[in-house]
Amino acid sequence: MRREEFDVGEYVDQMGFLLNLEIRDEYRDGVVANFERISAIASLVNSFPLPEEIEVAPVFEP
Repeated sequence: MRREEFDVGEYVDQMGFLLNLEIRDEYRDGVVANFERISAIASLVNSFPLPEEIEVAPVFEP
């Protein structure tokens, strides 16, 4: 199965449209850059394998 490359600019445009949120041209490049950073961080986090026996904590306690 071929995995399509995630197009961050297209994602920002589509989400702006769906949410009826106007992203002005002078801010769009910054929004896209931030989503690219978020995507890179999420990719790293999602690539970390978790053991099957791990459970979700009901309450976060630092």
